Amino acid sequence: MSKYLLEFGAIAVAHFLALISPGPDFFLIVGTAARQGRARAAAVCFGIAAANGLYILLALTGCAVVKNRPLLWASLKTAGALYLLYLAVLLLRAPPRADRGAAVPEKVAASSRFRSFGAGFLSAALNPKNAVFYLSLFALIVDPKTPAGVQAVYGAWMFCAVLGWDLLVARTIGNGRVTRYVDGSAHWLEKGSGIVLFILGIIMLVR
Repeated sequence: MSKYLLEFGAIAVAHFLALISPGPDFFLIVGTAARQGRARAAAVCFGIAAANGLYILLALTGCAVVKNRPLLWASLKTAGALYLLYLAVLLLRAPPRADRGAAVPEKVAASSRFRSFGAGFLSAALNPKNAVFYLSLFALIVDPKTPAGVQAVYGAWMFCAVLGWDLLVARTIGNGRVTRYVDGSAHWLEKGSGIVLFILGIIMLVR
């Protein structure tokens, strides 16, 4: 049991450090929350968590297809970079919103939530670093002899951690006193997020 606790501790710490490091998903959540409110941002969070869950499942099943096939890796990397650039352009071209609170109701249409979910899913799924991170994490830390049920617990924890952290970010930016504080600068917040996503997309293309 102590062995599994050590494995879990190592995985939890490594995963949390990676999770709190701002990346494309973080800035997508921030931009969405600042522009469209916490309901749309929450849908983005569920999409991101779903994509992470898919990669966690692949890592649990020992699937290293992405990591071992250079052509597939390059294609995924290019697609991810282009998608980040697309998201960046959307944020950078968005016009100022004079009254964000009146324009963004908390209850959004199902189709809007679905589009936000899709944006979050594609943002995480088309980032090849997510695939390599989970595959490497399990390969380096988890003993192959660790029972599948225990590994499933590791995976479930990471999925919940991704979803919980992202929802916390979305709620912080999109609601309460923080919302009132950033209301006046929401336009610049989303522009900043767009610039960061654009830079990350260019870096992914040239590396």
